[in-house]
Amino acid sequence: MNTFEWMNATTVSEAVNALKNGAPAGDLDDGPRPIAGGQDLLTTMKDYITRPTRVVNLKGIRGLDKIESDGKGGLRIGALATLAQLEESPVVRRGFPGLAEAAHSVGTPQIRNLGTVGGNLCQRPRCWYFRLEEVVCLKKGGTECYAATGENKYHAIFGGGPSYIVHPSDLAPMLVALGASVTVAGAAGQRTIALDKFFTLPADGNVRRENVLQNEEIITEVLVPASKFAAHSTYLKFKERDSMDFAMSAVAAALALDGKTVSEARLVLGGVAPIPWRVPKAESALVGKTINNDLLIDVAKVALQGAEPLAKNAYKVPLTQTLVRRALARVGGLNA
Repeated sequence: MNTFEWMNATTVSEAVNALKNGAPAGDLDDGPRPIAGGQDLLTTMKDYITRPTRVVNLKGIRGLDKIESDGKGGLRIGALATLAQLEESPVVRRGFPGLAEAAHSVGTPQIRNLGTVGGNLCQRPRCWYFRLEEVVCLKKGGTECYAATGENKYHAIFGGGPSYIVHPSDLAPMLVALGASVTVAGAAGQRTIALDKFFTLPADGNVRRENVLQNEEIITEVLVPASKFAAHSTYLKFKERDSMDFAMSAVAAALALDGKTVSEARLVLGGVAPIPWRVPKAESALVGKTINNDLLIDVAKVALQGAEPLAKNAYKVPLTQTLVRRALARVGGLNA
């Protein structure tokens, strides 16, 4: 780990100024970086993937750790709220069960007690080529994504190229399914970004980044609107080990039901693409239909249309189809 300056911010503006004015400015890997729970940043620093000149501690900023109703049936979630707070919040468990399940699926209790909502959304890829200090892959300024023809068991089957990473966040697919947005503070002021526009594909813009944040920007709040489908939501995740593992595939599902007929549907896949992968054709295949097992089998097939597996991850297609079917059965009141 390289030496760095440590700065404790007590306000959002202090944090933004410290991130903007750190010397040298550098890029995402070498310039000043914010830290909250530190579960991801510290590991990248230990592996010399990230070499910040200054680390700006956000934990002293008051008011960014709240989870509360917006008074309209929606949620306001502070970026510094922990995953444990999110999974245990009565208002979340009651009105947004899929979000509580997504938070619970992350790591271990120790990790969830430290990890924050903002950090979970902004964590870096877990690709083993990216995480190896001595490998200069495409995402670290090199010329090649070694996963494309190398060891790609855990990599993307949707949206890949020129890099084939998958986004590691568990909260992101569920929040995208719920139509959430993030409030971001930076040198130019505050802006609100729909979460489905927050994450970026490797082919769109800068392959070294996973989202639209500028270097000096931080997430301050996540906004989840009231909806007809939030109460009928779930998050299913398949992982190789029972504890402390990332998703090999995951499904966030939310349905609005009129009896057993679907009036609105949201379906977002995790662990299979560089961004949370929404499948609108599968959503459309549900709307206006009565939930039954045959329908779910058909929708699961539609959800995986267009998948382009690499040499060693074709298993993700049937695996994800099964998760889609089981998630929709759960929120639709069926056994799958």
